[in-house]
Amino acid sequence: MNIENQGYARFYFTDEIFITLNDTLISLWIIGAVLVTLAVVARIKIKNFKPVPETKFQNAFEAIVEVFHNHVTGIMTEKYSYYGSWFFGLFLFFLVSNFIGLTGLRPPTADLAVTYAMGFTTVVFMQVIGIKHQKWRHFTDFFKPFPLFMPLNIISDFSRSISLGIRLFGNVMGGLVIMGLVYYMFPWFLTLGPPAVLSLYFDIFVGALQAFIFVTLSMYFMMMKAPMEE
Repeated sequence: MNIENQGYARFYFTDEIFITLNDTLISLWIIGAVLVTLAVVARIKIKNFKPVPETKFQNAFEAIVEVFHNHVTGIMTEKYSYYGSWFFGLFLFFLVSNFIGLTGLRPPTADLAVTYAMGFTTVVFMQVIGIKHQKWRHFTDFFKPFPLFMPLNIISDFSRSISLGIRLFGNVMGGLVIMGLVYYMFPWFLTLGPPAVLSLYFDIFVGALQAFIFVTLSMYFMMMKAPMEE
C-alpha cells in the first residue's frame, strides 16, 4: 500500500482504489465520537431522572430541552414539534463542529463540502415534509402562480441549500482567515493576549450564532412545505 501526502493523506491499495484522509474528515470522526459519547451519557443519566429534579444536571438538561422546544414550537407550532429532535441534533453537530476550532483542529464547517451537504439535506427534508403532509398537492405548488414558473420554483427550492451552506461556510472560514492573520501579526509569547480573546469570539460566539441561524432558517424553510391545517 502506497501513501501520498499533499496536504492530505491518500492510501493507495491499487491505482484505482484508495482512501483519502484530510483534516476535515478526521475532525468529523472526532465530533461523531464526542456526540455519541454525550448521547450515551445523557441516556444513562435520564434513566435516573426524578419527577422533581434533584441534581444540577437534570435541572440544566431540562432547561436546555425546554428552551429549544419552545423555540421549535414558536416556528413550527406544536403540531410539527416532533421534528425538534432532528434540529436539536443538527444544532449540537454544528455547535461542536464550530467549537472544535478551540482545540487547534480544523472546523468541518470551514469546508464547503460539509456545509453544502447539510444545506442540501435541509432541502431534501423540505420535499419529504411536503410529500408527507400534502401528498400530490406538494408537486402542484411548483406550478404556482403559473405553470411557466415551474423551473424557477424548483431552482428557488434547491438554491436554499447553496444559501445555507455558503452562509455558514463563509462566516466560519472568514473567522479562520482573520485569526490566521492575527496570529501571524503577534509573536508567539503574545498569542494568549488579544488573539486568544478573538479566538473565543469567533469560535464560541460566532460559532454558536451561526449554528442557531442555520437551524432556525431550516425550520422556516421546512414550514413552507407543511400545511398549517389538514
